[in-house]
Amino acid sequence: MTQEEMDQHFKEAHEEMTHAIEHLIHELGKIRTGKASTSMVNEILVPYYGSPTPLNQVANVNTTDARTIAIQPWEKTMIGAIEKAIFEANLGITPMNNGEQIILGIPPLTEERRKDLVKQAKNLGEEAKISIRSTRHKLMETIKKAVKDHYPEDLGKRREAQVQEMVNEYSGKADHAVEIKDADIMTV
Repeated sequence: MTQEEMDQHFKEAHEEMTHAIEHLIHELGKIRTGKASTSMVNEILVPYYGSPTPLNQVANVNTTDARTIAIQPWEKTMIGAIEKAIFEANLGITPMNNGEQIILGIPPLTEERRKDLVKQAKNLGEEAKISIRSTRHKLMETIKKAVKDHYPEDLGKRREAQVQEMVNEYSGKADHAVEIKDADIMTV
């Protein structure tokens, strides 16, 4: 194996680990913290002229205060379909339809619910770290195979140390993202 091929394997591993962190942050963003956030409804699909369309492409979605999301459809005829889609999304929030817009009042979280959400965030963090370790395992196997196929052993050892540094860095990023979310969830 050439140095360029080894560099390519490292580049791919970096991309996989970066993707794992990006996915973690995306998933953590879906966890409700008791504060109104438009990201809570961004992935809701609404039937629009026969095709499922993201809510934010058929309505103006914004937060009016810390506990309220207002959804203003661009076409009044969409208000019923949007309300139905919110019910079906099972957010645990009852939409209020005033004929002009839909208001979502975000109830405060109970202590028990906060603890459940922290567990959920930690599980997502652990899934990201499992993905990172899986990438490490594949890369270590590649290095060991390359050393067997006459790749210099001292370079192989150096590469293994680099892999571990990379894993430590990305695991730290996952832990940090979860810590931030935990603090956000536990803030009353």
